[in-house]
Amino acid sequence: MGKTSMNNTEDRELGEAASQLSTAPVEGAEDRTAGGPTLGVVGWTRWFWRQLTSMRVALILLFLLSLGAIPGSLIPQNSVDEMKVQAFRDRHETLAPLYDKLQFFDVYSSVWFSAIYILLFVSLIGCIVPRSWQFVGQLRSRPPGAPRRLDRLPASTTWRTEAGPEEVREAALALLRGRRFRAHVTGDAVAAEKGYLREAGNLVFHVSLIVMLVAFAWGQMFKSEGGKLVVEGSGFSNTLTQYDDFKSGSLFESDELTPFTFTLDSFTGTYAKTGPQRGTPRTYEAALTWSTPGGEDRKQVVEVNRPLEVDGTKVYLNGHGYAPVVTVRDGKGDVVFKDAVPLLPIDNNVTSTGAIKVMDGYRDKNGKKDQLGFQAFFVPTFAGAGEGDMFSQFPGLEFPVLALTGYHGSLGVDAGLPQNVYQLDTRKMKQFKGADGEVLKQRLLPGETMQLPDGAGSITFEKDVKEWATFQITRQPATGWALTGAVAAIGGLAASLFVRRRRVWVRAVRGGDGVTVVEMAGLGRSESAKLPEELGDLAVRLNAQAPTAPEPEEPDVPAEGAQQ
Repeated sequence: MGKTSMNNTEDRELGEAASQLSTAPVEGAEDRTAGGPTLGVVGWTRWFWRQLTSMRVALILLFLLSLGAIPGSLIPQNSVDEMKVQAFRDRHETLAPLYDKLQFFDVYSSVWFSAIYILLFVSLIGCIVPRSWQFVGQLRSRPPGAPRRLDRLPASTTWRTEAGPEEVREAALALLRGRRFRAHVTGDAVAAEKGYLREAGNLVFHVSLIVMLVAFAWGQMFKSEGGKLVVEGSGFSNTLTQYDDFKSGSLFESDELTPFTFTLDSFTGTYAKTGPQRGTPRTYEAALTWSTPGGEDRKQVVEVNRPLEVDGTKVYLNGHGYAPVVTVRDGKGDVVFKDAVPLLPIDNNVTSTGAIKVMDGYRDKNGKKDQLGFQAFFVPTFAGAGEGDMFSQFPGLEFPVLALTGYHGSLGVDAGLPQNVYQLDTRKMKQFKGADGEVLKQRLLPGETMQLPDGAGSITFEKDVKEWATFQITRQPATGWALTGAVAAIGGLAASLFVRRRRVWVRAVRGGDGVTVVEMAGLGRSESAKLPEELGDLAVRLNAQAPTAPEPEEPDVPAEGAQQ
């Protein structure tokens, strides 16, 4: 019975020695009433809260959040490009209704994604707050005293020395503090601990996740982003009416737009002309002149990865194309339209399509008001005549050709409904036909003119082909916080993975024969081969200051019969 009691005492001492090596909650710490009454509402609420705020559930929710983001990266999103979403619907008539029900076209604002997001946020806060207080308490406290049986710890050693116990303890205290251990003398032993950075890194990692979640939510609520196509020589003012498309967060207000203007002075694009990378961009930059209200004009070259930044708003260069300059005249020869018409690329060699619309000012040969429309097909480097549609063989402007098909009638803009400026609605229009009765189509070189039949006028492809660039104007608040959180999370994770939390005890007591007995032992949060190595190194250094005492000589025993 006495031996059992002693073992229980030693086990309790070992448990106390290993206590508070981590702030992680002990599994199974929740109240259990096995065989007793049910937990009730309060009991179940506590149980649910403990489960939700456990690190295990936090990691599961983090995994679910990353898993839930996969559809958002693979499926077109309404918040990014509604036209791509509509094109996806047209191609997948069976999947689209299912995706609508699952909210796959609006992943980041869906109910299920928001639920995971909020639960993760609550779980992290509920887990980190109590662990932080526990960690602060550990920092303010001292390492626990040495157990009675140091030889039962995972790594231990002992030797005898002629140095006094106090001398050994002082040497051990100085040695451990020199190794950046938190050490103090308690009773007949020195207790030391090291590796608090592991738990600090763990807490920093999870706090950083909260910072990133808050920054992401803040950015989504207050963000604004829009696109604008600008032709060389034209400009943009950062107001809602200037955008071609615009998206914003739920709490964004239009007066939060940063006031500034810019003009596209020129676009420069050069491409590889030979080799396997023929057509690959070598230079891709837009020269801008920009200013803020009351400020001076400043110039900046914007590249794909070098945006213009004005008070937190960034202007990114997204795309590029060509805008042939055309002149349209009526039957009397009066100019009714002259402008650069942006056309949209359909391949990597900038083969482009679009529409030229003359909505006002045109009259036919009888003086009657009418509207003109031309379907345009443009190639910067003509590949030569052949069967089918023409195409470009190089993205650079080396041999431009403009193909036109003319229509007259109603463009459909008088109804007041929004219309795609790059597409021609021909439902209420008639095609021009030549003298042979065939549809009027013509390919034009710069400077050439296509005459419309019956004195309807003409359209000229001028010798000037301008270039255009598309810009993404974005304001994303809290990006600095998100970056700080990401960097801190990486640092905290590295600390929690590579720093080891461990304790060392050195006991020095005088033995019955007057020689000091030195015991050293170490205990880590987890089994590690480095703990015995570190303890061995400490023991060697301490042994140099308290060397091992020589073994006592055994007395000579006379041989049997020697006395006789």
